[in-house]
Amino acid sequence: MSERKPYPSDLSDARWALIEPTLTTWRNARLERRPTGQPAKVELRDVFDALLYINRTGIPWKYLPHDFPGHGTVYFYYAVWRDEGILAQLNYELTGLARVKEGREPEPTASIMDTQSVKTSTNVPLASRGTDAAKKIVGRKRGILTDTIGLILAVTVAGAGLSENAIGIRLLDQAKETYPTIAKSWVDTGFKNAVVEHGARLGIDIEVVNRNPEKRGFHIVKRRWVVERSIGWIMTHRRLTRDYETLTASSEAMIHIASSDNLSKRITDETTPTWRGTY
Repeated sequence: MSERKPYPSDLSDARWALIEPTLTTWRNARLERRPTGQPAKVELRDVFDALLYINRTGIPWKYLPHDFPGHGTVYFYYAVWRDEGILAQLNYELTGLARVKEGREPEPTASIMDTQSVKTSTNVPLASRGTDAAKKIVGRKRGILTDTIGLILAVTVAGAGLSENAIGIRLLDQAKETYPTIAKSWVDTGFKNAVVEHGARLGIDIEVVNRNPEKRGFHIVKRRWVVERSIGWIMTHRRLTRDYETLTASSEAMIHIASSDNLSKRITDETTPTWRGTY
């Protein structure tokens, strides 16, 4: 890490120790493919701290403070890690560690699914946007699948007009490929027979959880509150309060970064600062 005044979003030494092996392994493999074999001058920790800064504050790339590596350099690493699946892999590895810390097996057997529709910025292509008629939102829809303690196992992003069924099928396919042990998933009533039938083909029992019709207003619904809380956790990262990404793959990567940030704090017992009282 370079000598500079730290930002609140920076990794502690303990958190960097969790993340460093994955990024160093990636760099070493990349160096083996380079003709010169010379390592890049940029520090991987500085690059990841810059990504956390962008993710946490929501600033545009070009507004990255000058004491980080240049925004073009940071974006280069981000794009490569996104496209090569390194950010998703990091989330997977940290999830396993967090589950073990909670006294669970690394591989989950049960999950909960939900979606969230968010507005997009003006730079997002029309082709990857849509309208969620039920929520009256023009933008994109995020599909989130978590384990029973709220750790994110699968993520997909599409235009907000895509149905819950299509999102659910994507999530089930992704989750089953990554976690073959999953055999159960709870969903809300937005997911219909197509998701239930697809789950059955994958060996996953899908249970639709209905609200209690006798209760009015807000009330906790069995299992569904877990994934809703997880969505709240990632929304403390301002980059995710609106979708600013040109590519849906970038939207998914930003969720993986936010999740990895939260997971590393969970494993090391560090608190997650909120925006209250910071002004």
